[in-house]
Amino acid sequence: MSTVGRTLRNARRIGLKEYGRQLLYIGDTKAGTLIGTDRFGNKYYENMEEELPLRTRWVDYKEHEFDASHIEPGWHAWISYMVNTPPTADKILQGGHRAWELPEHRANTTLSRAAFKTYSTTRPKYSAWTPVAAPR
Repeated sequence: MSTVGRTLRNARRIGLKEYGRQLLYIGDTKAGTLIGTDRFGNKYYENMEEELPLRTRWVDYKEHEFDASHIEPGWHAWISYMVNTPPTADKILQGGHRAWELPEHRANTTLSRAAFKTYSTTRPKYSAWTPVAAPR
């Protein structure tokens, strides 16, 4: 949560429309410089002057139903403070799309009906013990 002065200052910087959108979707107002945009349309920002430590970088997701899997690996390393240079300035990550990557994003299906389930055709080595009481 931010102070009233910081909230009003951010409202003046980003405009009323963006101010209302940020309050609706992230619950706070943030103003910073646009660092870059990834191929999914997510925008990455940074503000080193006013924000608390380790809260200076954030992502503005393109879709409102966002998931952490919507962040590309290079941007994930930058937003998690693993590297200091964003992928737009890194020569290794500027290659863009890799041959093994899918052209479109596939959502994370964990804890859903579409999640991966293992299947084995081998018989288990151990079986459950079922106790049987001897007749008296």
